[in-house]
Amino acid sequence: MSFPHGAGLHTVRKLIYGMNLTLDGYIAAPGDDIGWSGPPSDELFRWWLGQERASGLTLYGRKLWQTMSSYWPTGDQQPNATPWEIEFARNWRDTPKVVFSSTIAEVGWNTRLVTGDAVAEITRLKAGDGGPLRIGGATLAGAAMRAGLIDEYALVTHPVLTGGGTPFFTALEGWVDLNLVETRTFPGGVVLTRYETRRR
Repeated sequence: MSFPHGAGLHTVRKLIYGMNLTLDGYIAAPGDDIGWSGPPSDELFRWWLGQERASGLTLYGRKLWQTMSSYWPTGDQQPNATPWEIEFARNWRDTPKVVFSSTIAEVGWNTRLVTGDAVAEITRLKAGDGGPLRIGGATLAGAAMRAGLIDEYALVTHPVLTGGGTPFFTALEGWVDLNLVETRTFPGGVVLTRYETRRR
């Protein structure tokens, strides 16, 4: 099988959507409460750190950006910070980030603000060069999910039911076929499942 010159050579950057979530599928309980997850085990924290290190660019919606930027810019200066938290804070500051919001006026810490069409910008970023893209925040990820842009889902499921809140998945207009590529258990009954989108 041969390609025309240059065809089939450019690979699109992978877009990964990964979050902590409850067994009944919520990333936050009612009132944006994320206290159900508790402090992560060292093993789980190291896994998340590895994911962040492997990322070429992180995409945030407004709520998740405000949560992350309220702590991690100085997370390595907290009195009880573990070596992993110190490394996470430094990596967080160094990793390029994009925040999608029409209500935030300015952002810092190696971050660019996008106020326009999120799907168009994510599509443009995927077509560029660089490492994998990570996306976080239910509203932003939901828009990317509906547009068929997400290549991998990483569900870090905690053994708790909240009965409501902000769902990890959004409503979709059609089916999305997935391949299971990894399962792993962490202390405290936390289970990781990673799925890749099966492109038709």
